[in-house]
Amino acid sequence: MLKTRIIPTLLWKDTTLVKGVGFDSWRRVGTIIPSIKVYNTRQVDELIVLDITATAQGREPDYLSIKEFAGECFVPLTFGGGVKSLDSIKKLLRHGADKVSVNSAIYDNPGIIEKGVKKFGNQCIVASIDVIKEGDEYICFSHSGSINTQKKLVDIVQMVYDLGVGEILITSIEQDGTMEGYDIDLIRLVSERVNIPVIASGGAGNYNHMYQALLDGKADAVAAASIFHFTEQTPLEAKKYLQGRGIAVRN
Repeated sequence: MLKTRIIPTLLWKDTTLVKGVGFDSWRRVGTIIPSIKVYNTRQVDELIVLDITATAQGREPDYLSIKEFAGECFVPLTFGGGVKSLDSIKKLLRHGADKVSVNSAIYDNPGIIEKGVKKFGNQCIVASIDVIKEGDEYICFSHSGSINTQKKLVDIVQMVYDLGVGEILITSIEQDGTMEGYDIDLIRLVSERVNIPVIASGGAGNYNHMYQALLDGKADAVAAASIFHFTEQTPLEAKKYLQGRGIAVRN
């Protein structure tokens, strides 16, 4: 049985880290290398760094900066943002990323997922899916939540699963930054359709929210940002809480 992972998410905008609500990430919360150094000491299992402006600006990832901060990261690092081609994936892995998160390219160029899996292995490729609930359906959004793809979540989940991704990072745009809890129905919908790890994202405000995402949502890992930026709660204490409630966590 895979042990549960606690994964802080860092949203990288130009030279700073930001956070907001509902993907409106305007509030500065620090710089990337000091934040990574702090998380190195807090027993996190992995880190996710997302460049939230690269795709919208039509540019490649900043590979030199990634190499610099990846060199300071002593846990597995997933990077996303500006991933448009197989070459993007190759360069990110060469510059220090352990995994590459693909989001907008799922809709613009889904073939790079299959190519990435075949070239580098499915353990390196994460499908990042951002959704808003419209009526009874979850609809996928791309480009940091700014473009409605009009694609149904269930169809996109099936597509990326068939293409061979190693993990799915599922984020509720509506819950993002609210600290009111994950969308459990959303997480369970994805988890019950695939037999690869599902990372829950969007809404964590306390340790019990994480527990609910894992127990009721059947997630394999929980990603969070605001809870670690704006409260005294820590990844280590989250692990202790979850372990006390019978969830197997990494030491």
